[in-house]
Amino acid sequence: MIWLTWRQHRKQALWTGAALLALAAVLVPTGLAMRSTFQDSGLGACLRALGHAELVDNGGCEALSERFGNKYDSTAFLAVLLVLLPVLAGVFLGAPLVAREVENGTHRLVWTQGISRRRWILTKFGLVGAVALVLSVGYALGAAWWLRPLADNGLGRLRYLVFDVQGIAPVGYTLFAVALGILAGTIARRVLPAMGISLTAFIAVRALVELFARPYFLPAKTLSYAIDSPLMANRFAGSWIYQEGVRNGTGALVVPDGRIGCGGDGGPGGGSAGCLARVAQEYGPGPHTNWQEYQPADRFWTFQAIETGIFLALTVLLVTVAVRRVRRIS
Repeated sequence: MIWLTWRQHRKQALWTGAALLALAAVLVPTGLAMRSTFQDSGLGACLRALGHAELVDNGGCEALSERFGNKYDSTAFLAVLLVLLPVLAGVFLGAPLVAREVENGTHRLVWTQGISRRRWILTKFGLVGAVALVLSVGYALGAAWWLRPLADNGLGRLRYLVFDVQGIAPVGYTLFAVALGILAGTIARRVLPAMGISLTAFIAVRALVELFARPYFLPAKTLSYAIDSPLMANRFAGSWIYQEGVRNGTGALVVPDGRIGCGGDGGPGGGSAGCLARVAQEYGPGPHTNWQEYQPADRFWTFQAIETGIFLALTVLLVTVAVRRVRRIS
């Protein structure tokens, strides 16, 4: 049964492996170039000196960070290609697994050879799932290596797209996509409709978890500091910032999505006192504080574990339902 399953699905596995190699041919050169620039420019050493403190003097690293970002920030869009890999595994490995057999009628021959339907579907899922598991681990490690300079340069690992392609979450996404494709095949019983169902359902579930569940895995933290403080929030700490702005003395958010710095002599209006006077005139009575609501970077693995657990639980549920549906296929 294992050998038969491999012969039936080896083309999909080989094409998937070839696609990953092609992607690696793009990511490895750009990753090496980014890492070289990151270290040789002094940006890496500067950010390591800042560490992950909440309030720091960012000024020493801003110029280096801006030059690096101008050169490489656009490459972050390649992460979109990585986000698509789990759903492709579901569409091309999971969806045809049952649908092709039923569409061609070959399932009747298999079930007359002394192989139970339960063993048949579990063996198929086990082998295809194992291949998908290996591929997902490989691409997650590669994505984490490639994204590291961009993440350290202020992008962070908790942001959308970046979070989704590294750590252990891609394993959960991939196994879920394969299980979803299998279930779609038992429902549609034809390959193309099963692919369409699995693609649509995967996008819907991922969007629901990402937009409406992930931000609430843990309560967000808040940070406030005076606008005339010599220190600013460390934008290189890797935090996932939900909201930020400036609040006046009444607590009202008077400057959404921005910061004001009046520390030192560089503030608008001539020095710190002039800066504070102008802010009070424009935004009401003080004291004015910079404020942000965020998830700290050290919660990355906690969030990864929670989200992976959700998708693994969904995988078990989908496989269970698929096994029961296979028993009803005539």
